[in-house]
Amino acid sequence: MKRVNVATRMKPKETTCVSPCISTLPRHRLVELLWSFAPAYQRWSESLLVEKGLSPQRLRILGSIHERGPRIMSELKKELGVTATNVTALVDSLENDGLVVRRRHPTDRRATVIELSDKVMRELSPRCTEYKEQVAELFSDLSDQECKAFVKTLEKLWSRLQG
Repeated sequence: MKRVNVATRMKPKETTCVSPCISTLPRHRLVELLWSFAPAYQRWSESLLVEKGLSPQRLRILGSIHERGPRIMSELKKELGVTATNVTALVDSLENDGLVVRRRHPTDRRATVIELSDKVMRELSPRCTEYKEQVAELFSDLSDQECKAFVKTLEKLWSRLQG
């Protein structure tokens, strides 16, 4: 059977792009950069967390409780986008490390309230500050004005993703 070279039989479309996914439009360039940047940034920043004995999920739970106050498990489950089993395992681990405390909900017997322990502020806060300083080094070549503009842009995009 004779092989047919499909590439030579197809007529190229009139375009200035080298490939169908490459574009010169700034918005498209953002898409391309974020496809590469976001996963690389996440891997790198999470590796720094691990060096400090932290994990992204545990830190998100602690941060959520710190920012919004004591939370019930279903709120944490929804916020993290994980199963009830996963959030229970994470909270169990945090409780075993003395970072959170479980309390009975004052009005709902089925719910448990998760609170931060005193140990969190003593032991975890300095590690989080060190971590943020390490990650912030990535942005050290940006001026304060560029950082503020970047923050504003990311907040706007985040808001759109949140619905």
